[in-house]
Amino acid sequence: MTRPPDRATAAPAAIGAWPGWASVFVLVLVWQGLALWLDSRLLPSPVTVAAQIGWLAREGHLIADFGITLARAVTGFAIAMVLGTAAGLAMGRSRLADKLFLNWVVVGMNLPAIVIAILCYIWLGLNDTALVLAVVLNKTPLVISNIRQGVLSFDPAYDEFARAYRLSRRDTFWLVHVPQLTPYLLAAARTGLSLVWKIVLVFEVLGADLGVGFRISIFFQFFDLKGILAYTAVFVVIVMALEHLVIGPLERRLLAWTTDLA
Repeated sequence: MTRPPDRATAAPAAIGAWPGWASVFVLVLVWQGLALWLDSRLLPSPVTVAAQIGWLAREGHLIADFGITLARAVTGFAIAMVLGTAAGLAMGRSRLADKLFLNWVVVGMNLPAIVIAILCYIWLGLNDTALVLAVVLNKTPLVISNIRQGVLSFDPAYDEFARAYRLSRRDTFWLVHVPQLTPYLLAAARTGLSLVWKIVLVFEVLGADLGVGFRISIFFQFFDLKGILAYTAVFVVIVMALEHLVIGPLERRLLAWTTDLA
């Protein structure tokens, strides 16, 4: 029989969730007040931006642009996570691989994204293949660094446990290594998502023919602040939804064993 949650602990947790959402309403109120006070086309009010979002959605631009951008971001993110995880595991377990490729990982992490984007566009043309490749090249070194650090932090005692119980390599990987690597995978995914979004938008501004970045570049050419803020507001909503509905719950579920140990 499970014990019901203690009111003394449940109440502070519920109260603690309020400031984060309350700050959003405060920000909107401040924004509305500034827009009314300045009365300038350079700062549209939240009501005006909301109306612009509705118009863009009815016209079909909003859904189409975000769908294209999300597809590019998810594709680049998935490929980078797979390649970076495999390379990070190899570098963490092999001293030779670590010595051979560590310097190149450092270079990849510090090479300007704009340079990689321009090179990919020149070599492959202004297409989705070049854009996704540029995202992968920018994101993969970060994943490698996180996974490599996670492998290097493995507790040798767990390996001894696996050998004592004669676990196979497959069982050792899934039962011993993956749980220890999970926090580093989640960190790579969280930072990677924020990085991939920014990279995709910049690359779309540079040379894509569709997507959020492409649309924002058009708004910029016409000094359309309503359109820019409308796309920004939708972007913020998507990011917050991913954080609170996907990443946060997934992180708590996967790391529940650490709280049990504590």
